[in-house]
Amino acid sequence: MSLASSGKLKDPTVLEAQVKRMLSDTRSDALVSNFAGQWLRLGGLADVTPESTLFPNFSRNLAHSMRREVELFFQSVMHDDRNVLDLMTGDWTYVDEVLARHYGIPDVLGTRFQRVTLSDPNRFGLLGKGGILVMTALPNRTSPVARGKYVLEVLLGTPPPTPPPNVPPLKESGDFEKVLPVRQRMEAHRKVEPCRSCHQIMDPIGLAFENFDPVGLWRSKDGGAPIDPSGQMFDGTPLDGPASVRQAVLNHSEAFVRNFTEQLLEYGLGRLVDYHDMSTVRAIARDAAKKDNHFSAFVLGVVNSPSFQMSKSNETER
Repeated sequence: MSLASSGKLKDPTVLEAQVKRMLSDTRSDALVSNFAGQWLRLGGLADVTPESTLFPNFSRNLAHSMRREVELFFQSVMHDDRNVLDLMTGDWTYVDEVLARHYGIPDVLGTRFQRVTLSDPNRFGLLGKGGILVMTALPNRTSPVARGKYVLEVLLGTPPPTPPPNVPPLKESGDFEKVLPVRQRMEAHRKVEPCRSCHQIMDPIGLAFENFDPVGLWRSKDGGAPIDPSGQMFDGTPLDGPASVRQAVLNHSEAFVRNFTEQLLEYGLGRLVDYHDMSTVRAIARDAAKKDNHFSAFVLGVVNSPSFQMSKSNETER
């Protein structure tokens, strides 16, 4: 505030130093709970209710730990000023005893979260986090549609078309019917239009996650049949599991970075961006690329943008 009142914040060097100072302050963790929570839609974890008869070990405490895992992972990328693509590739996570027991990670006791190194590539980055897998599932089964849509919309910023009205729901198995694998039910669902056009984009991405059950645990069978996670990304990239989806997203890293930039600019401006702002988004992403996509480069890009520096106060003048 002192620098601002003296006009020294107009000096780019001084402004950059202040931005980095504030990012290293513990109060910047609000960026994690607010921005990361909004962008990654972590609020959805408050509403997940897996069927207790099918998943008796799932609890509200576990859901809370899952959200905290994602927040701490995001926080580590921010505080260590890492490349934002590490959000997709990071081979570490944070667990407390409840979450470690769920994942099968030994030697973690108590409520304090500990950083652990992961050995399974399917668990790397955001796409391997239990919270995101649970949010994109239904109470009694997985949802390839929701998981595919999440990757397209939240991570790549390319939402699929809005479904037309009166689309029939996916047929569920009756009480005395054989439980069919989700893949088989999805194939029947998208055989005809209007379902086919959208589902052929989303479903292969979501089906690549089928080894992760509705509470984010690894499995090899669904409905008694071996799981087939194979498919093809919209660009033709072969998919055969969660790790392949991560690589497919990295193949479009420019879309991920652009979307991250757009979401951060929206957060910084406190409003939705529109086509007028796209040149600013592209400029921030372009300049950040020259700095190896370090987290601070995006924050500095937002702060230095005319949209941010020339924004008006929302307070009513008196």
